[in-house]
Amino acid sequence: MTILSVSDVRLEYGTDIILQKINFSINEGDRLGIVGVNGAGKSTLLRIIAGATEPSGGQVFIAKGKSIGMLEQNAMLESDKTLTEEMESAFGECRRIEKRLAVLQSEIETGAHNERAITEFAALTEKFREIGGYEYKSRIRSMLTRFGFPESEQSKTIDTLSGGERTRLALVRLLLIEPDILILDEPTNHLDTDTLFWLEEHLRAYPKTLLLVSHDRYFLDRTATKILDIENTKAELYTGNYTAFVTQKTEAIKRQQKMYDLQQKEIARIEGIIQTQIHFGQEHNYITIASKKKQIEHMEKIDAPERAPGSIRLAFAEAAESGNDVLEADGLAKSFGERRLFSDVSFMIKKKDHVVIMGPNGCGKSTLIKILGGFTEADSGVIEYGTGVIAGYYDQEQRTLDENKTVLEELCDAHEKLTITQIRTALAGFLFFAEDIEKKISVLSGGEKARLMLCKMILSKVNLLILDEPTNHLDIASREALENALLAFGGTIIAVSHDRYFMKKLATRIFDLSGGFYDYHGTFDEYLEFRETRRTSAQAAVKTEKKESDGKLRYAENKKLLSEIRKAEKRIERAETEIEELEEEKAALDEEMNTSAATDYVRLSEISQRMTEIDDRIDALFADMEDAEAFLLENKS
Repeated sequence: MTILSVSDVRLEYGTDIILQKINFSINEGDRLGIVGVNGAGKSTLLRIIAGATEPSGGQVFIAKGKSIGMLEQNAMLESDKTLTEEMESAFGECRRIEKRLAVLQSEIETGAHNERAITEFAALTEKFREIGGYEYKSRIRSMLTRFGFPESEQSKTIDTLSGGERTRLALVRLLLIEPDILILDEPTNHLDTDTLFWLEEHLRAYPKTLLLVSHDRYFLDRTATKILDIENTKAELYTGNYTAFVTQKTEAIKRQQKMYDLQQKEIARIEGIIQTQIHFGQEHNYITIASKKKQIEHMEKIDAPERAPGSIRLAFAEAAESGNDVLEADGLAKSFGERRLFSDVSFMIKKKDHVVIMGPNGCGKSTLIKILGGFTEADSGVIEYGTGVIAGYYDQEQRTLDENKTVLEELCDAHEKLTITQIRTALAGFLFFAEDIEKKISVLSGGEKARLMLCKMILSKVNLLILDEPTNHLDIASREALENALLAFGGTIIAVSHDRYFMKKLATRIFDLSGGFYDYHGTFDEYLEFRETRRTSAQAAVKTEKKESDGKLRYAENKKLLSEIRKAEKRIERAETEIEELEEEKAALDEEMNTSAATDYVRLSEISQRMTEIDDRIDALFADMEDAEAFLLENKS
């Protein structure tokens, strides 16, 4: 059954067209993710659907009797009520019946009642049960606890909370209401990783209809069943999650381009015939000319694929390679007052490691990375950088930008050796054009400041990148450009991130600050599997606590062994894939040496250096494969 239909919706502000020809419909139970670059009109479309913004034209149809609830981006509850009182206000019907039942029960117990009161009490009791009246208070307590508000804090008044906490509360209240059409605009803001996983599972099981805007591609992958792509003021609906959408869109663009090219080739062929006939200029030639012109006129013209909105262009300038030991930390500890964030944190980061630091909000991730970047002092412990390490730091709080400078001044002062032309070219790669570069930093949006900081960083030659939430404020296209640049970066990376898609693509090592410090060598997906295995093992250990200790030990060891076997198998698979890619690159370089670069001695030197690097990397991969195969041979029956 169709629950929502959008027909020819458009929105204009003066001569600016924000949205046009928006047509789609979704069925009851669909989970629609809406994507597009910053400024594409995603939030505006949600507001039109929710009735908060009037479109310039077109209509939105909602199935009769269906309720809509919307959480706007960074919406905050404003109230002097306690958390519990505010959440209970979402259950008006339950509370009304609850109060009436209390009155009727008092009348019945004191004898001041009649038969009609008893009948009303029985009917209301049944209705109270049907609408969840006996569970709503426990649901409130559970939901608040899940979103970081333990029972000890649920008596606080809302006006004493931070902005991020009040945004989370607005989401909790809407989830408790459960409207027929739930509309969420960037609901993952201010949520830690564990809460995100819980919210995903909650929305996957949500029995009604969901519309959401998010830049969190992992979240979209796990929750969305359809994707609406807004691009160049128009929208296209795709079936499947985000990954399926990317594949479908890429293939559709290829098909359209191919069909367009073929048609243009056919038109050129026909026009060639026309020109030939004109050249001969005889009567029967003019009949052919008219026929061919009609043939072109009657063609159903295929448009070339529209140019995608501008996205940033990223390639990090790299310093010379560092030594193998990049950074060593020994016994780091940090507290704020009596609150201890972490203690006795020790590790060694090696060249080309891609370390991602994860954990819940408030666990000390950003503090740790600030200590590594030299912006905060540890209470105890030492840090030593290795030989030849040159670090670049990205600050999510954007404190390294001077609010009083213009965009151009900020880059010129940071890179005095570069020419104005070089700086303007770099800024254009980050979508700063013409008057944009003369703007004061104080008037830039969060996304613009993020792009400016990235621009500053790529112009600095470094071999260690220290990044604190680098994907914050970036749209999906910019996040993907950043990820691709980081994957191509030849140095070492240490990053704090809540963006699980980013972690999945980038991480080769995980630091987890959830309840301590855990150093895991492997990818994000492997770590999730390992953590689930540990959790399952811990649950099994509790259930079998009364069994013999040697039996529990064998169980845990077997679980660990299976996990290590899977990890070794994946290491071999990844190594084989990378070796194949390197061999292809080497063959291409060898071909270039013998053709186009045969007399270009500068290019020959570069190719020679790169081939040496490839050989070294292939040797290292083969050694890694041999280690993994030896482990499997010894442990896999």
